[in-house]
Amino acid sequence: MHHHGYLWVGAKERFDQEALRRPPHPEPPPAGCKPELIQRYREVAAEFPVVDLPPLETAYWLVKPRSLVRGTWAEAKDAAAWVGARVAEYAPRFASEWERDFAKLTVLVNSAAGKLTSGDDVALGFYLERPSYLSLAIVTCSPNRARPELMCPVEQGATV
Repeated sequence: MHHHGYLWVGAKERFDQEALRRPPHPEPPPAGCKPELIQRYREVAAEFPVVDLPPLETAYWLVKPRSLVRGTWAEAKDAAAWVGARVAEYAPRFASEWERDFAKLTVLVNSAAGKLTSGDDVALGFYLERPSYLSLAIVTCSPNRARPELMCPVEQGATV
């Protein structure tokens, strides 16, 4: 078991493009349906695997390009430390003063370490100075508990 880290920062309006954040339905639209539905399905099927937007289901980061992996760790504590460092880096830009509270952030990072140790994924999101959004995710791999059918984007033992 190992863990991959992902980070996305961008405009909130882009983050809200949910159609590009969910995988296409396993079955294409039936023949004879509206052409615009077929076209939209084709667009989503082509774009979802390559778009850098955070997927709605954290495990689907694994189908994204390897270049989006920001780090790979064998130990959950190291992956959680990366999350902690990113949270500390971006905390001054958090839109809410409540979210900048150091004690709350420490609890959040410690909770992430526990989840990763048990094999779960971790996803965090923060509104930044308007209108931006920060998404952090750690995906447990080999296999992923939520989606064991998804392949690891990085060969085991490789460092990113």
